[in-house]
Amino acid sequence: MFAVFRREIQSFFTAPIGYLIVGLFLLLNGLFLWVFKGDYNIFDYGFADLSNFFLLAPWVFIFLIPAITMKSFSEERKLGTLELLLIKPISIWKVVFGKFLGTCALCTIAIIPTIIYVFAIADLGIIPGNYDLGVVLGSYFGLIFLISAYVSMGLFASTLSENQIVAFIFGILLCFLLFNGFDAISTLFSNGDTQLQIQQLGANTHFESIARGIIDTRDLIYFISITLFFLFLTHNRLSSLTP
Repeated sequence: MFAVFRREIQSFFTAPIGYLIVGLFLLLNGLFLWVFKGDYNIFDYGFADLSNFFLLAPWVFIFLIPAITMKSFSEERKLGTLELLLIKPISIWKVVFGKFLGTCALCTIAIIPTIIYVFAIADLGIIPGNYDLGVVLGSYFGLIFLISAYVSMGLFASTLSENQIVAFIFGILLCFLLFNGFDAISTLFSNGDTQLQIQQLGANTHFESIARGIIDTRDLIYFISITLFFLFLTHNRLSSLTP
């Protein structure tokens, strides 16, 4: 598993893709938070906190993570190296977890530089340093769990086709449906309890709960379950492709 993990990390940073993904994530967030006028601009928002960043980051990752994972198995199938990988003395689960951990590590590397935003926000407040560190830590914690769910879905999407563009589009669709699809579906119902129950099926509600600094085991179980479910689907799909 660690051999696959190391291979994934090396493949990201021995080619421009790793630097491009990290740079694009930081650039998009920086522009929307500090430069472009709009709902996400911190100066227009008027409050010295990072809530806009944690509203924006999940949407950026909806596109970036499928862009990273689309080649994970699609390229292997197209080049004919998937069969070589699967017949090696390593279980399919180790291959899946190795690629999963490698992609999660890249995404975590991408969000580490945003810690500088915490120090910037601390200086922007009327009282320097007057911000809720617990909420910030909870938001980063929730973002990592959300990333793991996105990555698992992106890996599953990459097993469905040899065409990376198809895997990319399907990965975006899965991530979007998980994060915002259930919220959209809930608006079709007028009953408040029904709306709440449907929203609970989506990741947005659970992410917002953790981002408020509330670490609820139900939210953690939700993200872990989603991640394991799609990793299980990925494993089964690869098993069906094994000669």
